[in-house]
Amino acid sequence: MVVDVHSSVSRLPLMDGSDHSELSGNLSVADENQSKLSDSESPCSVSSSVSSFDSEKTEDPIHHDSKRISGELRVLEPHSQLPKPEPPPGIAISSAGEPPYKRSQSLAENISVDMPSIGKFIRERSSSLSVAIFKRISSLRDENVDTDDNGKSQTGVTEIKLSGLKVVVKMKSDEDKNRELKGRISFFSRSNCRDCKAVRSFFNEKGLRFVEINVDVFPQREKELMKRTGSSSVPQIFFNEKLFGGLVALNSLRNSGEFDQRIKDMLSSKCPDEAPATPVYGFDDPEEESPDGLLEIVKFLRSRLPIQDRLIKMKIVKNCFSGGDMVEALIQRLDCGRTKAVEIGKQMAQKLFIHHVFGENEFEDGYHFYRFLEHGSCISRCFNFRGSVNDNEPMPAAMVAQRLAKIMSAILESYASNNLQHVDYLAVSNSEEFRRYINLTQELHRVNLKALSHNEKLAFFLNMYNAMVIHGLIRFGRVEGVIDRKSFFSDFQYLVGGQPYSLIAIKNGILRGNRRPPYSFAKPFSSGDKRAELAFGEVNPLIHFGLCSGTKSSPRVRFFSPQGVEAELRCAAREFFQAGGVEIDLDKRTVLLTGIIKWFGVDFGNEKEILRWIMKFLDGNKAGLLTHLLGDGGPVNIAYQNYNWSMNSC
Repeated sequence: MVVDVHSSVSRLPLMDGSDHSELSGNLSVADENQSKLSDSESPCSVSSSVSSFDSEKTEDPIHHDSKRISGELRVLEPHSQLPKPEPPPGIAISSAGEPPYKRSQSLAENISVDMPSIGKFIRERSSSLSVAIFKRISSLRDENVDTDDNGKSQTGVTEIKLSGLKVVVKMKSDEDKNRELKGRISFFSRSNCRDCKAVRSFFNEKGLRFVEINVDVFPQREKELMKRTGSSSVPQIFFNEKLFGGLVALNSLRNSGEFDQRIKDMLSSKCPDEAPATPVYGFDDPEEESPDGLLEIVKFLRSRLPIQDRLIKMKIVKNCFSGGDMVEALIQRLDCGRTKAVEIGKQMAQKLFIHHVFGENEFEDGYHFYRFLEHGSCISRCFNFRGSVNDNEPMPAAMVAQRLAKIMSAILESYASNNLQHVDYLAVSNSEEFRRYINLTQELHRVNLKALSHNEKLAFFLNMYNAMVIHGLIRFGRVEGVIDRKSFFSDFQYLVGGQPYSLIAIKNGILRGNRRPPYSFAKPFSSGDKRAELAFGEVNPLIHFGLCSGTKSSPRVRFFSPQGVEAELRCAAREFFQAGGVEIDLDKRTVLLTGIIKWFGVDFGNEKEILRWIMKFLDGNKAGLLTHLLGDGGPVNIAYQNYNWSMNSC
């Protein structure tokens, strides 16, 4: 009878509580006897010795093949005519006749024998599997993989199918290889530059990391561009510190088929300090400040005038002072006459340092009450106000508008989708361009909007609306629900030209000529509101397709130039209608229009006028269908699409 050595020995301590020293001594006797056995009998002897040990403990007379002599265990050899036992599965007999195991000398292992463990089994199987995979890869000729003339894989991905296993071998992609480049690609650009857009798109398609230096966002870098290239033209591409050229040079290298190798050669070394520096947090573009000429007087008056709350015309007016007190303070400070002091007060009102609490006049001596701009009731809630008014000399409104438009265009080019339908608001919020934009909005505090021409004013407020929506969504995040949307469009404000402007005030008060918003009974500007002086007299219905409210159903976001604002608005309307802003069902004789026309129908006219007006912005197919519906004399039904208020984020 063959006994499993490992299992039998491992059960010994559980039989009768015998101590380990006795077992160790008994097994040592078996070891001495084992060395005297023949090669053919040794496995049987070991098994018999352990079996007899079991028998002695259980006092079984039939299987009692051993005797205890002087406290020792004697092993009896089996009869030579008995059949030889076979080893259990998993135990191999070496050629020398010795079992492939050794007893441990430690106390914990005195009764255990090393056997092939599960870990050893897994390692052996893993090694065999690895060899199989290696041989399969080495001899692989996959017929399903497209190859070129040289027999190389075009896709770079190969599937290997083994029994019960699927292995995918993926070659390094261009993006992975580009990560290994140590150098840096830089290029100088401008906003709304077609060639710069082509360079940017090419690098993005190739998965190459690059640094873009927009001289409209960082105007001080234009001097560096001139010094490095001898010209102000863009784009100008640099590989590390070496000037490569513009779009023409890039196209030539791409068409030659040597672009990847040239990039690898030119960017194999670390970028030196002589290369164009990456734009950082404001340190490379210091702004030159020019304080206002009246600033010293304003600072004096802020500290000397008795500013307090007063009851005026049965109203409590906070943080105000009288014109007479201001005149007296100026006379004392400047040692001038009363007329001169009044003249200085009017200059301060024109530069928007102060204003009448009820907007009745610029500045007069006597019992008239005024307040400083920063003390206005709504000023502290404006999101371009940081606790104090910009006291520098106001920039011309046209210049501020141009710089804001260029910065926001640069933001869209870098952080919006190619069709401008989606914006990566998180990336925008973390960008240096957006920080520059926020700083520039402080120039709006005391800007003179009355100096703008008609087209300049139209482009300015269109751009201001779209920029404020981006800023507001970054500030508040996703706007959900009717109440939240109403709060967003009415409470998010900028301080512009000494007055607070919300999104509702810009759209309905300025661009729509102070008309009531949808589902509202009040106009944005009341009588006597100075902002009403800037409102347009006639409503241009195209403005609705130039304003982006940050939703998926709104027109795409864009920024306009004063020179081409009318043409750009027509282009915006054409793109909106051709992208799904109108649908025509000829069988049902129904025209589905955007909800924008439903809410602002008064700006477009009656239904037939609306359809005829829309027709000039449709493609040939839809225009033909609509012409057929309007010309056959039958009824035409107008329905409106469901508006998707989801955020237009990437």
